Amino acid sequence: MTADRFALVVLDGLGDLPHPETGGRSPVVAARTPYLDRVAAGGAVGQVVLIGPGIAPESDAGVLALLGYDPATDSPGRGVLEAIGVGIPLEPGDVALRMNFATAGGDGEVVDSRVGRTLSTEEATDLARTISQADLLADEGIHAEVRPTVGHRGVLWLHPTRGEALSANVSNSDPFYERTGGMGHAAAPTDTHPRTVEPLDGSAAAARTARALNDFLARVPAVLAGHRVTARRALRGAKLPNALLVRHAGRLPERPPQPFASRYGRAGAAVTEMPVERGIARLLGLEDIFVGPMGPDRDSALRERARVARTAMDRHPFVYVHLKGPDEPGHDGLAVRKLEVIEAIDRSFFGPFLDGLDTSRARFAVTADHSTPAILKRHSDDPVPLVIAGAGVAPHGGAAGFGAPPGPDGLGMVVGRDVLRRLFADDPSAPLP
Repeated sequence: MTADRFALVVLDGLGDLPHPETGGRSPVVAARTPYLDRVAAGGAVGQVVLIGPGIAPESDAGVLALLGYDPATDSPGRGVLEAIGVGIPLEPGDVALRMNFATAGGDGEVVDSRVGRTLSTEEATDLARTISQADLLADEGIHAEVRPTVGHRGVLWLHPTRGEALSANVSNSDPFYERTGGMGHAAAPTDTHPRTVEPLDGSAAAARTARALNDFLARVPAVLAGHRVTARRALRGAKLPNALLVRHAGRLPERPPQPFASRYGRAGAAVTEMPVERGIARLLGLEDIFVGPMGPDRDSALRERARVARTAMDRHPFVYVHLKGPDEPGHDGLAVRKLEVIEAIDRSFFGPFLDGLDTSRARFAVTADHSTPAILKRHSDDPVPLVIAGAGVAPHGGAAGFGAPPGPDGLGMVVGRDVLRRLFADDPSAPLP
């Protein structure tokens, strides 16, 4: 049997560790997943180390690795990927950074880097508009614009107005993340005060950019403190968006990474929910099928994503599907909630996705872009589940079910960059050349 249709389904933050609230098992193992268990029983099962030991990747780094790219050298930076994802018209010399609205205490320490996940996109849009209109770096010849994306998330776009290019070679202010080249990865800081942005080389452009960012971040709290959104949230006792955190500065790459179609000899599409994954799709030349964040009816949204994914598979030889669901309850330490999300994905995405799928032609992989263990409330470097099933795949190692440690005849430990090589191989269980 020869596959001519392939799919990679990435469950954001799926990986986890044993938790007392889920019976001493991980939420993934404890969840009831009859459809994924059936896939695992008939497929080749292993585990994936996304980047390497000691590296807890962010989603963009994990996704790029799964798509066969090196996030340290092929990524222009999280800020640029998000900017591309929301259509910011970056120019050479501009810098973009991923940004969070955050809640800080009286001494500036970060109390909540996500404003309790209660800041609505509408509230963030109102705040962002006011910050951008304040033009806080006009005296330094830089237009600083905040573009909100989803909830507390956004992009900080710096555009020089006097012809002096800026540098992306600067450090993060966000204490919870580090960067290695274009790759972002999670940190576990003992001091959660925002960091001073530092130049990472000796250039005048890096020094100017770092200085401008520090000035901007120091001026923003006064704008936020007097804003109507902050006042209304204070009246109802909600966490206050009184600070910004920025990370992973980037610029448009002089030499973009090799397009996906050129690398693999097959065109593809991406079904995505968040701007960063949309930016990756656009950067790599995958057809952009953006479905946006899920609304309150998760099961209905998952069924729609299954329909979109199957339609895309009819039109494209490769489809990448990204589902955000498991990550947020992992960050929030809600093991039972994460279990429930995984069960919903099994029931309402994989149920209809598998219904009528012609596995004499189609082959697909299910994995994750990183682990977000609920017991840690952050990304970790723990391996994530992998199953490859469909046309030409014999059962290997999946008898214990999806998410359980694979049997001795499974795929073993696979590095992120080799997942697609195995998916596209004649025999995904055979040793790679």
